[in-house]
Amino acid sequence: MALKRRMASTGNRIGAWFYRRFDGRLSSGPGTTVLLITSPGRRSGVPRSTCVRYLDVPGGYLVWGTGAGAPRDPDWFRNLRASEEAEVQVRSRTFRVRRRELVGEERDRAWQDVVLARVPGVARYERKAGRTIPVAVLTPTGQDAPTRRA
Repeated sequence: MALKRRMASTGNRIGAWFYRRFDGRLSSGPGTTVLLITSPGRRSGVPRSTCVRYLDVPGGYLVWGTGAGAPRDPDWFRNLRASEEAEVQVRSRTFRVRRRELVGEERDRAWQDVVLARVPGVARYERKAGRTIPVAVLTPTGQDAPTRRA
């Protein structure tokens, strides 16, 4: 298990590096949109970055934590849950966001009517995980309108 976590961590660092280096151009394509989210580690406080799929929704970005069907919520979502704000890079734009985790009926509606309607393939991860997949809306903060990276 330790080897698997180390490999995933290394792969995640490489993916974040590629996203930053190429402004997300290699991570997104037809039918797949990926952003880079950075939030403090819930125990260490050290900023942690990971690439996650998202959907545009009115007022922000919808993200979900399938963890590729792992039995527990992915670390990036657990870190996000422990922090009210995060930094997001969408292609070449970097900005601050406030997270709001959806719960109950609101979460269920977003999962069924938005995520599964637009990305039906993620249903297999929910079945594999055997848990409720967490869903959050990331809303850009007023103080940080999306800007282009230098």
